[in-house]
Amino acid sequence: MPGIDTHIWHDLYIMLGGSSAALIGLLFVATTLHVREIANNTMFKIRVEYSTLILMGTLVQAAAILTPQPGRWLGVELLLLNLWGAWFPVSLTYTAMMKSASRRGGYSIYRGLYFMSGFAFGLTGAIALIAGAAWGLYPVTIGYVSSVIACIWNAWVMMLGIGREERKQAR
Repeated sequence: MPGIDTHIWHDLYIMLGGSSAALIGLLFVATTLHVREIANNTMFKIRVEYSTLILMGTLVQAAAILTPQPGRWLGVELLLLNLWGAWFPVSLTYTAMMKSASRRGGYSIYRGLYFMSGFAFGLTGAIALIAGAAWGLYPVTIGYVSSVIACIWNAWVMMLGIGREERKQAR
C-alpha cells in the first residue's frame, strides 16, 4: 500500500478480529439464555442489538485493515465504519436519558461517553489515513480496542441488571 504498511499490523488485527468474532458468539449465547428478560426490557434489547452491531463493525474493520488496498481507500472505509458505529452510542445515550433512571437497565452516561470517545479516535485515525499519514492506524486501533472493551463492559453490566430483575421476580 502506498505510504501505509499494514503488514506490521497483521498479527494484531488477526487477534482483534478473532476476539470480535468470539465475543459476538458469546453475546448470542448470553442473549439466548436470557431472551425473555431482554425481550421484556427495551433498554436491554437495544443494548444487546447495538453491542452486537458494534462488534460486527469491529470485525469488518479488522477485515478492511487486513485486506491489501491503498491507504486512502482504507481510510475512507474506516471513516464510514466509525461514523456508522458512532451512531449507536449517540442514539442509545439519547434514548436512555429520556427514561427515568430506574428504567435505563443500568445504562450509564459515562459508558456512552466512553463508547463515543472510542469512535472519535477511530474517526481521527481514518481522517489521518485519508490524508496519507500512516500513524492513523494508531488511533484507529485505540478506537477498536476501546469499542471491544465497552461492549464487554456493557454486556457485564447488562447481565448484572438481568440478574437483579430475575431476583426481584423470584421474590
